[in-house]
Amino acid sequence: MIRRLRHLIWKEFIQVLRDKKLRLFIFLPPIIQLIAYGYAINFDIKNVPTAIFDESHSAESRHLISRFAASEYFAIKEFIHTEAEQRHLIDDNQVTMVLRIPYDFARLIKSDKTAAVQVIVDATDSNAALIVGRYADTVIADFSLAILKERLARLGSMQVTPPVALEPRAWYNANLSSRYSFVPGVIAMVIMLVSLMLTALAVVREKEIGTIEQILVSPIRPVEFMLGKTIPFIVISMLDMVVIILVGVFWFEVPLRGSLLVLFLGAITFLFNSVGLGLFISTVSSTQQQAMMAGTFFFTPAILLSGLIFPIPNMPPFFQYLTYLNPLRYFVVVVQGIFLRGDGLAILWPQMAGMTVLGLTLLTLSVLRFQKRLA
Repeated sequence: MIRRLRHLIWKEFIQVLRDKKLRLFIFLPPIIQLIAYGYAINFDIKNVPTAIFDESHSAESRHLISRFAASEYFAIKEFIHTEAEQRHLIDDNQVTMVLRIPYDFARLIKSDKTAAVQVIVDATDSNAALIVGRYADTVIADFSLAILKERLARLGSMQVTPPVALEPRAWYNANLSSRYSFVPGVIAMVIMLVSLMLTALAVVREKEIGTIEQILVSPIRPVEFMLGKTIPFIVISMLDMVVIILVGVFWFEVPLRGSLLVLFLGAITFLFNSVGLGLFISTVSSTQQQAMMAGTFFFTPAILLSGLIFPIPNMPPFFQYLTYLNPLRYFVVVVQGIFLRGDGLAILWPQMAGMTVLGLTLLTLSVLRFQKRLA
């Protein structure tokens, strides 16, 4: 058995590496994908295009506008004078937010009354609109607090202390950079994409070039055939992982606080899931085109249900339970935990156990599905 398995593994390596296009596909696309996803998947919102509709034209309104101009979250693009301009700029996607200051703004402030300002946000992207609205609320709240202190100072109280002071502290990602959260997850996503697609084409390629018939009449057992297809792609995917980890750490400067040994152990466990799914796809596909389409069909929901982009607690209960069948869900937790928090096996063992169970199940289904006969 060992001798047959060794020859199968060697044959698979030769078949994969002698193809120049396939060699490029193995190493170049993962790096390009990591760089593209690392820059594209970014929830940090800064320099929001902003228009100012100042009907007050007062020192107070200019003071408020200066606070928005000084903030890194807003970039003032236009000063407008009519509602038609306001609608035109938003409809043409030239600005995301309009700050409208009413004509009686200064008079109300001077008379110690509440002055309302209007913040109009393009809510085409609801999440971005919520974040922009909070940024604007923070700037206006600071401006309002400064005015309140001035009013109290006029009444004789020279020192005004807020009753409650917020002291935020972010652990593991002090600058709240979305890149730190997403790049480790993107590493997991890229590894799954490469290993899944390469493995999904493995058995189908044997069918298309006719070598599957030689395997069918040989003494090779299904489990040996599957291991011969699995091990090379695990090794190749691990090499890919080393390359993209180096890119993530040195290019994106994402800290790696945990153990590399635990990271590689988690990666190997995850790869048994990915290549097991790829092998299962290859056993039910007749052509490489079918295998590619089936791989895409499984890959896209795996990303959506992994918790990388959309929080799992926000999903409907049915889909929350469905995520437990998604190995990418567990591996994203493992990678982010090792990179950002420095977690070890004592914390990550439930994810490791989940991937182990799913991996063994997928590999078993693949072996059972593969029969020593032409499909």
